[in-house]
Amino acid sequence: MNIQEAKAIRLADYLQSIGSSPVKQHGYILWYISPFRAEKEPSFKVNTELNKWYDFGLGKGGNILDLASEIYQTDSVPTLLEHIERQTPHFRQSSFSFHKQPSAPSFQQLQIMGLSHPALLRYCTDRGIDIDIAKRECKELHFTHSGKPYFAIGFANMAGGYELRNPYFKGCIAPKDITHIQKQGGRKNTCYLFEGFMDYLSFLTIGRQSGRQTANWDGQDYMVLNSVSNLSKAKGLLSDYQRIQCFFDNDKAGVRAYRELQEEFSDKVRNASSHYSDCKDLNEYLCRRKTIQSTDATKQTQSDNCNDTRQVHSAVRKIRSGFKP
Repeated sequence: MNIQEAKAIRLADYLQSIGSSPVKQHGYILWYISPFRAEKEPSFKVNTELNKWYDFGLGKGGNILDLASEIYQTDSVPTLLEHIERQTPHFRQSSFSFHKQPSAPSFQQLQIMGLSHPALLRYCTDRGIDIDIAKRECKELHFTHSGKPYFAIGFANMAGGYELRNPYFKGCIAPKDITHIQKQGGRKNTCYLFEGFMDYLSFLTIGRQSGRQTANWDGQDYMVLNSVSNLSKAKGLLSDYQRIQCFFDNDKAGVRAYRELQEEFSDKVRNASSHYSDCKDLNEYLCRRKTIQSTDATKQTQSDNCNDTRQVHSAVRKIRSGFKP
């Protein structure tokens, strides 16, 4: 995707892909609850004729690249284009229209079931996620969008919406919100905080691979932001914890979110991302561990095979020497 292709995407489509739907319309102006904060009255508008946005609370506006820059907290154009392309692959063929379907939901004929589709399980395996953990924490969602059938992994949030993932699509079924996971036995003193649910699943997978028991997983609560733009929604719940461990991405958005929490909660907040500082996020760290372990296993097999070969050759030499006159 290049800059011209990105700018050709309708802002309403892009906002829909991240779980934001217009709450009202005045002519060619769509009004939204701001994606950057919690609010009751919409202060974020989109001019559908100019394909421009403006956030009155933020005091900023612009095109789709400007919006993505605020969401992902980076000025790198290649990075922004990568995020936009990954977020909105299907909208370039079939665009959302507020005029044609003012009350129609973006996703229709929704079916929710246990995670079992081979393609989705394979996707989990490719991302290094333990299948049993994925089945326990996620659902399988089937739905139609613009008359076309889709299916994806679904991760529920507190407002009844779902984060959606499959090998070709990243999106959500609105409303978009955080996910707060409290283990049995009441609220714990510590909360582990993640940007996305793939990092949460990665943490649980690493715990299982390390031989930790389920009891250790239940020693703290978990919270998944489902986007750093949801951080303000999480603060009220986080205030009740004595310790907050942040497993954020190692990028500008992750650093900014951590610093914002540190300013709010001071020494209660810890930055756990230092444990995978050479990786973008926790899932990349998990995948890298998987690759290293696979390489080590291959080397060990090759070494064992070499030892076996040497032993065979040695035995053959001994046998042959026994037949010498």
